[in-house]
Amino acid sequence: MSDSNQLVSGVLEGNRRALARLITRIESTRPDHRAEASDAIARLLPQSGKSIRIGISGVPGVGKSSFIETFGLHVVEQGHKVAVLAVDPSSPKHGGSILGDKTRMEKLARHPGAYVRPSPSGGSLGGVARRTRETIMAVEAAGFDVVLVETVGVGQSEYAVADLVDMFVLLVAPGGGDDLQGIKKGIVEMADLLVVTKNDGDLQQAANRAYQDYWAAIRMLGGGNAIWKPEVLRCSAHTGSGIPEVWEKMEAFRDAMQGAGLIEERRAEQAASWMWDEVTSTLLAEVRKKGGLGEKMEAEVRSGKRTPADAAREILEQFDLKDL
Repeated sequence: MSDSNQLVSGVLEGNRRALARLITRIESTRPDHRAEASDAIARLLPQSGKSIRIGISGVPGVGKSSFIETFGLHVVEQGHKVAVLAVDPSSPKHGGSILGDKTRMEKLARHPGAYVRPSPSGGSLGGVARRTRETIMAVEAAGFDVVLVETVGVGQSEYAVADLVDMFVLLVAPGGGDDLQGIKKGIVEMADLLVVTKNDGDLQQAANRAYQDYWAAIRMLGGGNAIWKPEVLRCSAHTGSGIPEVWEKMEAFRDAMQGAGLIEERRAEQAASWMWDEVTSTLLAEVRKKGGLGEKMEAEVRSGKRTPADAAREILEQFDLKDL
């Protein structure tokens, strides 16, 4: 049996070692690994798409990892299988990443009903790994029916992850109006659900104020559609309070959107976007490496001998697309 066949059969059997190997192939830049991963994902496609895909984000310090661990443990106790794809920021200089989510989510990572996979962003837009889409399909084919994609912070990553998931959840910390100043309006407008974290102890009063402030904000901003309007909830990862209500609201979102055919519609749009992203990234990589033309034009732009527009035009004129 070929390695690709072994990976496919192993993933379909729920073998975690086979799943880990496939994701490693998906994330690899080696041509043979990429070909093997593409073949495997194409064959796993009919068994994917059966999960609810949820994006989780929030500013650093909001408690994303603590929330995901407590939330994930609650969901697996309800009989579900949870996969957490935590995309870590890569160093722009060295390409390294911390990859610490298995340490921060130790209990969840050890649970037989959960799978935690930290992945370096590789410098891709907004910190969302380029191959996260394929990884989602892999874990779905392995039987995980709840997929959580944790982004690295509040910024461009949220716009990228919105093209990957069915539901976007924004975690916000107690602090009320002060915190509202630190989160872009567009991020709040994108959220299908806002969750105020750390609703316990000395922070409970501040959490209640933040809860009221965010309700006022989403009423003012509007958002949502005829089927679903964004809501605000409170929870504590420390005590577990509010966690069941968060999951119930996510199930309500899934049921409402599926009933209206909107999840299927959203995923179709995401698939088309994925195709064009692949075209763009593949063409750019080929242009950069073919015949040194890109390096020559870049040097002339840097030295001021050419304008960026003129250099780009020459690259496109001299690059033979039929060779791809």
